[in-house]
Amino acid sequence: MTDCIFCAIVAGQAPASVVLDEPDVLAFMDIRPFTPGHLLVIPKRHASGLAQLDPEDGAKVFAAGQRIATAMRASDLPIDGVNMFLADGVAAGQEVFHVHLHLVPRTAGDGFGIRARWQTPRRAVLDGTAEAIRTAVETRRA
Repeated sequence: MTDCIFCAIVAGQAPASVVLDEPDVLAFMDIRPFTPGHLLVIPKRHASGLAQLDPEDGAKVFAAGQRIATAMRASDLPIDGVNMFLADGVAAGQEVFHVHLHLVPRTAGDGFGIRARWQTPRRAVLDGTAEAIRTAVETRRA
């Protein structure tokens, strides 16, 4: 993609502070970090969202993210935990339309968090939602 900043980074046409460079995956520091050490893991092959992501590329992104998160926690950096976050679509907060997994290092009181109106639906509602999703999964598999 010619207008994708992450594709430009993969091609070496835009700068990045690279953490991991593998044949199919690239990890680099986020230029607008939520917390110190916040980085992104991307597939090198362009996919604008999860529906376009090759499952093998997705597996490689997550595996790299897991390795990096584990290494972060073992490093000398002050990290007590790591959040993994992937936004798929505008409503989910996706701003760059190239799949990317955020790794957000955490420390107590760092100010990062998920803000939501937690709900407690009845089991019948959960069962109905599960059925709708299960049907969609089975339909896509066929």
